Amino acid sequence: MTAIIAHRGAKKYAPENSFPAFQLAYEMKADGIETDVQLTKDNIPVLYHDENLKRIFGEKGWINQYTLEQLKQLDMGRSFHAKFAGTKIVTLVEFLDWIKDKPLTLHLELKNSKIVHKNLEEITYQLIKQYQLLDRTYFSTFSEKSISCLASFQEISNIGWLTKRYRKNLLAHALSIGATAIHIKHTLLSHSLTKEALTVNVPIRVYTVNSSRLLNKCFLYKVNSVFTDVPDKAFALRKKYINACYINEI
Repeated sequence: MTAIIAHRGAKKYAPENSFPAFQLAYEMKADGIETDVQLTKDNIPVLYHDENLKRIFGEKGWINQYTLEQLKQLDMGRSFHAKFAGTKIVTLVEFLDWIKDKPLTLHLELKNSKIVHKNLEEITYQLIKQYQLLDRTYFSTFSEKSISCLASFQEISNIGWLTKRYRKNLLAHALSIGATAIHIKHTLLSHSLTKEALTVNVPIRVYTVNSSRLLNKCFLYKVNSVFTDVPDKAFALRKKYINACYINEI
């Protein structure tokens, strides 16, 4: 069964990568939560997607130019909707405290491409290990260098290579750089790719899947997971798809 992973939480309904978005995703029966990890100026891992602060905070500068204390003074909710005013940036530790007792998988995208966060992989790995969550944590990144670093930690077995560009031998390349799965943009999804992935036992996870047409396509192709901004919609469509399959088998 295709897992439903809430992309930056229930991003359609609440500020991305915030506790309101995470809580909504949980209530909407998502199977897991995807979020982004970067480092502050004082090397604290926080959950934030963009490299700069403009879109979310309306401020100049880059995430790694601010300390955690400075970032905690900023409001990441008002730009989404007035009712979320006062929402603060979330640290990885705060997130792990929240999720540790919930039956959710963790999908952590390490944002180590445009900005190189020194020791991001090591810091994140050690925290996940400390919280004893390695068995249900999935790491991903666009950075091949970052994948190699993650692969050097023997206890990490779930490493997804993020890509939105077509290339020949996509699966073989992912394996060659140390990844154990591919996380592809929905435009790359094809029946032939999913068949090949099944043959070589490489999980395929697809982003960002919001429309009914694309969600149903992913369910039909039996991809391992979809990353979606609308986990409630995805859950309802998956339930409908499963029921239809059951009726057809009778």
